[in-house]
Amino acid sequence: MKKTTIIVVDDSPFTSKQLKDVVEENGYEVIGYAKNGEEGIAMYDQLHPDIVILDIIMPGIDGLETAEILMKKDPDATILMLSSLCDSGTLEEVRSVGVKYLIPKPWEDEVLLATLDMLKKHCEEHKED
Repeated sequence: MKKTTIIVVDDSPFTSKQLKDVVEENGYEVIGYAKNGEEGIAMYDQLHPDIVILDIIMPGIDGLETAEILMKKDPDATILMLSSLCDSGTLEEVRSVGVKYLIPKPWEDEVLLATLDMLKKHCEEHKED
């Protein structure tokens, strides 16, 4: 069975490694890393991952703008946002660009994995259409 593929877009190498360790131990495959929005957009176009894990605060194009660009290119893009800024205003901004899920940093592994499992089911349903 094919593993669900993920790209991680985060300017912190430590965070990227933590994410990789958690998700790969639980049956997902990280196929790429980008340290900013520009790299993330190019990587999405090249690798076509099932899920994008995207930080909000990054140099250059931030995560919100990156998500907005990805959603315009591919309305079926599946994006999970992570941020240390998880107030109601941030959640509103995230939803306004079409992203449904925002997890606070530092995350709890159980919450991250439960959300990824939900997104994985969403991806599988769209592939069957």
